Amino acid sequence: MHSPAAEIARRLAEDAEAVCRHYLTNGRKQGRYWIVGDVQNTPACSLYVRLTGPISGPGAAGKWTDSATGQHGDLLDLIALNMGITTLKDALDEARRFLSLPQTDGYRVTGRPSSRGSPEAARRLWAMGQPMAGTLAERYLAGRGLTGLGRLDSLRFHPNCFYWREDHALTDAPEAWPALLAKVTDLEGRLTGLHRTWLDPATADKALVSPPRKAMGNLLGHGVRIGKPVSVLAAGEGLETMLSLHLALQKLPVVAALSANHLAALQLPADLRRLYIAVDADPAGLSAADQLAHRAHGARIDAIHLTPSLGDFNDDLRAIGRDALRAHLHPQLAPEDAVTFLDHALD
Repeated sequence: MHSPAAEIARRLAEDAEAVCRHYLTNGRKQGRYWIVGDVQNTPACSLYVRLTGPISGPGAAGKWTDSATGQHGDLLDLIALNMGITTLKDALDEARRFLSLPQTDGYRVTGRPSSRGSPEAARRLWAMGQPMAGTLAERYLAGRGLTGLGRLDSLRFHPNCFYWREDHALTDAPEAWPALLAKVTDLEGRLTGLHRTWLDPATADKALVSPPRKAMGNLLGHGVRIGKPVSVLAAGEGLETMLSLHLALQKLPVVAALSANHLAALQLPADLRRLYIAVDADPAGLSAADQLAHRAHGARIDAIHLTPSLGDFNDDLRAIGRDALRAHLHPQLAPEDAVTFLDHALD
């Protein structure tokens, strides 16, 4: 028990339930165990983590076994597998971060991975997030008129997300702010990137950093998705724009491409028959909407512009409320879609 790894594993085991609640959010406590599908946090019940027990030996706290694969180990092993970490040093650094322990010497330079903006880095950061309900992220969205969204599985909250300023030096330590995380996926639902909005805990508004929003990973053609399209989809630029449209038309699947350029290049499902394009009322937004509509028409998809009264649909929602926004959208929808997505929308 004198090695750094053994000592960190022991400290993790002392609070095994907290480790599980952080890294295995899709699991549940059952008696003396935390039960989940696998180390990647899949919802199921084949992996068992012992929450209580002796420090070492048979039945020790923190030991886990996946009955489906035969994998087993301690909580340090679990964190490494969950986060896709391949070196002991990185696993120890991540565990120390969770335990709020000092990092090893040289962390400021070597601890910042060279692939900081990669899809793999995005996947790791997403895995560190927690459900949004009841958090600062939910309060921030409520301040934008976006309420009741804590259930969405495309959004998470990170209480201490690193932020590097644009003019940082290589040896600078990053700042850390709470952040709203939004998952960017491809048409098959695979995570390709992440969108972060840093938040000020004192005001529940955007943090006083510039810019307060950044994206990472592979974004081109992909987006933040709510709902699974069958034959109808709404697409637009901003996350809050599309959350506003979702709030008004809760049965309508939507995707936020996160920028005008990415909206113009958005990949469209093969079986899509009608595409609604939420237009931002500025030159870049209008151009992107027209380019996407042209591509849709070329694929024999009916493309219809949805136009806000103000700059975007979040401006509308905050100015006139959800009911008036729904009334504004009604004449812009195809008659059959008005019945499906508007007339029967939740009150």
